[in-house]
Amino acid sequence: MNRRLFLQRNAAVLNAPAAGAQAVARPAATAAQDPPEKVSRYANKALPTGLSRATSTLAPYTGPWGYKQAAHLLRRSLFGPTRPEILTAAGSNLTAVLNGLLAPPAAPAPPVNVSTTDTSVAIGQTWTTQVFDQNFEGVRRNSLRDWWMGQLLGQGTSLAEKMTLFWHNHFVVELGDINDARMGYEYCRLLRQHALGNVRQLARDVTITPAMLRYLNGNQSTGGAPNENYGRELLELFTVGKGPLIAPGNYTNYTEADVQAAAKVLTGWRDQATVPVGSYFTASRHDGTTKVFSSCFGNARIAPNGASEYLDLVNLIFQQAETARFLVRKLYRWFVYYVIDAQVETDVIQPLATLLIQNNFEVTPVLRALLGSEHFFDVLNMGCLIKSPLDFTVGLCRQMQMVFPTAASSVVAQYGMWNYLNGVVALQQQTLGDPPNVAGWAAYYQTPQYHELWINAVTLPRRNQITDLFIGNGYTRNSVKIVIDPLALTQSLPAATAADCNLLIAEFVQLMVPIDLTANQIAFLKSTLLPGLPDFEWTVEWQQYLAAPTNTAKKAAVTTKLQAMLRALMGLAEYHLS
Repeated sequence: MNRRLFLQRNAAVLNAPAAGAQAVARPAATAAQDPPEKVSRYANKALPTGLSRATSTLAPYTGPWGYKQAAHLLRRSLFGPTRPEILTAAGSNLTAVLNGLLAPPAAPAPPVNVSTTDTSVAIGQTWTTQVFDQNFEGVRRNSLRDWWMGQLLGQGTSLAEKMTLFWHNHFVVELGDINDARMGYEYCRLLRQHALGNVRQLARDVTITPAMLRYLNGNQSTGGAPNENYGRELLELFTVGKGPLIAPGNYTNYTEADVQAAAKVLTGWRDQATVPVGSYFTASRHDGTTKVFSSCFGNARIAPNGASEYLDLVNLIFQQAETARFLVRKLYRWFVYYVIDAQVETDVIQPLATLLIQNNFEVTPVLRALLGSEHFFDVLNMGCLIKSPLDFTVGLCRQMQMVFPTAASSVVAQYGMWNYLNGVVALQQQTLGDPPNVAGWAAYYQTPQYHELWINAVTLPRRNQITDLFIGNGYTRNSVKIVIDPLALTQSLPAATAADCNLLIAEFVQLMVPIDLTANQIAFLKSTLLPGLPDFEWTVEWQQYLAAPTNTAKKAAVTTKLQAMLRALMGLAEYHLS
């Protein structure tokens, strides 16, 4: 489905009133919850007849470079690029911008305590190195989630945060299930460390990270009773994928016997809850036999190798050509579009998979090739993704350049605002740190809708409510307010743009909407800025405000009009696209 078809299909939902909508409770999910037989992750249903799709390739993009192209790249790479970030990128070149996006940033400082409940550590100091205490677990987990939200808000022009979330949705752990925020932090630290690095090494490390050992029951797996949870998900969801079903329980890419063999390989590992958190291997709990795999893996054998066997397993899996293709398809759906037809498979997926293998599973060359390709900048791939709740909410705050409290002013207030945003995003059915199950968020695998699942009768009113709140009175907590300041935004524009209603509207449209609006839509936006008034009235009122910025009446006159125009712009269906 392209963007136009989305707008047509979802018109009723997108125009539904916000009143009366009720939040839907997220169903509890067990670590192994995943209905693979009911949900296809491998193929798309037939596309509507006559639907145009991009036929471009991975050839390097050599077309024009300006605001439009820079905005498209940054919209997909960041959680809401700001106008200064887009202008900086547009004034540079594609190679230089990609270099900046793909440069690994410094590791951030760990989360800190902001609650008087946690008496083990002072306010503003990290709890990540403290001993576990169930009494403090709730506030520590909140601190971790809120800190993560802070990283998204302060991401800069780096792809690291978008890729950290990608790996979180791929190598899924639910923070609420593992019951140790310190292990959750170690998991987050690991994802961020390898976000732009080597996916094979990440697969090795995440296999024995304590959070994963707890989440998928690896810590309970012994030679006498191997637990198959992680072995199954490692094959099905994390690496090679299933492929078509060829017999009950057996697929083209692995069989039940392979799951059982993998489970035996992984026996003996346990999570370590002492300080520092980690994992360790106990030989007496390990299956010491030779593990035999099916013809899917060339009838490979993994000889007894103790604590190193899991490395042999990961290496064996990454020797399968389908592993690279499976990973690349997920990257494609994350950054480009959810439809992978025969042409995309041949001209984009296969070459990227080859590139991943040739670069020893380093992900940066693949991202550089994809994001720098003519296919990525094809007009049909612009504005065709629906923003996730995180993209929508964090992007709103960043693009509107909302001012948040700093740690220097009050770390409690800072984390409090991050906590509020996490609540807002959760109401839109995406909880940071807690995908609904081991398969991740359904918008990235559920056919045929994929990202269209983000918009429904519950989530759309929630989106409208948060934009209305922030463009209006804002949100106050701990005596601090976060709010959109339309006057500051307008004053940051060139003086001639700010004083001309047509240029002003065009500036906000190109920042906030990824596709061209119709003449009727532009006229509608102008009618909210100048209800029944000629164009020059805006120029007069704006200049009067600039001449007397402390005059309450003159300030209110322009503020109200700007708020109305921005509210209308945020209410357009196109605002939900990226």
